[in-house]
Amino acid sequence: MPNMLFMASLLLALSAVPALSQDGVWTIKKPLSAPRNEVALAATGGKLYVVGGSVGGNAVPLVDEYDPPSDGWRGRAPMPKGLDHLGITVIGGKIITVGGFIGSVHRGAVSDVYEYNPAADTWRTLAPMKNPRGSVAAAVLDGKLHAVGGRGVDNTFTVGTHEVFDPATGQWIEGAPLPQPRDHMALVAIDGKLHAVGGRITNPASRVDAHDVYDPKTNSWSPGPPLPTARSGLAYALYQGMMVVLGGELAPNTFPNNEAYDSKSMRWRTLMAMPHGRHECRCDRQEPLCGGGFAQARFGRGDRSVDRFHDALTARKGPAFPGLSGPIKVPLTTNL
Repeated sequence: MPNMLFMASLLLALSAVPALSQDGVWTIKKPLSAPRNEVALAATGGKLYVVGGSVGGNAVPLVDEYDPPSDGWRGRAPMPKGLDHLGITVIGGKIITVGGFIGSVHRGAVSDVYEYNPAADTWRTLAPMKNPRGSVAAAVLDGKLHAVGGRGVDNTFTVGTHEVFDPATGQWIEGAPLPQPRDHMALVAIDGKLHAVGGRITNPASRVDAHDVYDPKTNSWSPGPPLPTARSGLAYALYQGMMVVLGGELAPNTFPNNEAYDSKSMRWRTLMAMPHGRHECRCDRQEPLCGGGFAQARFGRGDRSVDRFHDALTARKGPAFPGLSGPIKVPLTTNL
């Protein structure tokens, strides 16, 4: 998935490495035109897209496009339906959303699946999931979309449901269920496997450090090293071969934490913390046009406030990112 740096998992905490100042610097970028929370975010064609979300407790169909070179935003064609807590990913340059809720808090889970074509600025409806879910995690592995976990129509309980969509056939099949049902978690594909990290069982107080690894060859899950800090509603990304996890919820506050996992050394690193704690972060990678990176939209739960900050992380070559040839700016859109 060269166009997409998804919501990703960061695993393992044998020993956290102290924060390294040379790993990055945060700066403020142009904010969204209007604040909203519980958004989804994807990157393709050198642009970043903030999709759906909630305003005043109601799901909205809004779509905003961010252009990194000009540091500018513009509105795009709205979704067919207002939804928040979407699963989102990119296949073949097109953005696919899965599930979501029609309103807060966790109200009216849907099975809807939509595809957005940025070039034509149009939406179309794809085959729905078999099970309505919101707060569902989505990732692409071997060209197929995996929708894992979430919360169903009865939002009292989280589920371990795992469905797989094949774009070639337009059909969904069932995969092995997640061992520990949960939602608000990270899901990332790396080295031919899926990693499901963090999340919560019922409410923010039930957040977990769980790490489950899915092998498509055996259609089975196995336990992985836990997330250093139990969190849910976090941002996640695969960047420069490392899985990065940012923010998250810790009622009544939010995390500014920024941690990265190196799958080669199987060690965690602590990176430069975000300027503000964030819940429901959304991250994604940019194309080489912007030197790589990831973007994020988030909101904070500490005082139930919502704002529209837009921060940028400049990753620097060093122990955390040894492969960089120089500084790389990583814009992050943030709904606090």
